[in-house]
Amino acid sequence: MSLVRLNIKGISYSQTQNGAYALILSEVGGDRKLPIVIGAFEAQSIAIALEKEIRPPRPLTHDLFKNFSDRFDITVKQVIIHKLVDGVFYSSLICERDKIEEIIDARTSDAIALALRFEAPIFTYKNILEKAGIYLQGEEQQKNEKEENQEEIISEELLPDDIEISKEDNNYKKLSLSELERLLSQAVQNEDYEKAARLRDEISKRH
Repeated sequence: MSLVRLNIKGISYSQTQNGAYALILSEVGGDRKLPIVIGAFEAQSIAIALEKEIRPPRPLTHDLFKNFSDRFDITVKQVIIHKLVDGVFYSSLICERDKIEEIIDARTSDAIALALRFEAPIFTYKNILEKAGIYLQGEEQQKNEKEENQEEIISEELLPDDIEISKEDNNYKKLSLSELERLLSQAVQNEDYEKAARLRDEISKRH
């Protein structure tokens, strides 16, 4: 299976769950985005690594791992997001010491926090990106499609405006597949990537 390189686009604060964030990874040479829900500590650690001028007074856990690895001449060469099961991403650290490679299992949020500190590239497999990636169309293409499909949209049964997922209720299981897909489209347009990630995971389970 071919690998696709990813860059970190940014971190979005969750609008539906306190203390949660959506890490947005973007496809290098493409338009797809891969949103991954992460915790507050991991989001903070990634944000600090992105802002290279910010230095915490004491080492964070990921900084400690980096210092430990440097001391014992261990290098993280790359991170691979290799599996997606029930909305959970699985990742591996490809490490090297004395020209010997080792593969270490890691949570995706931790793996990316370490990848930033080691300046290691991040990859995923093409089939995972095809399954979980969110494709953002260009504005001009969206405009053309909207004009071409205007009559069809008007005649279509529209999703009621009052179908919203409150902060207290993130259970999408009661919604139909078509409702989930429309909410996903709305979330992407509004750049609410945390909500989009949860909707995408529910849709993936249905398929």
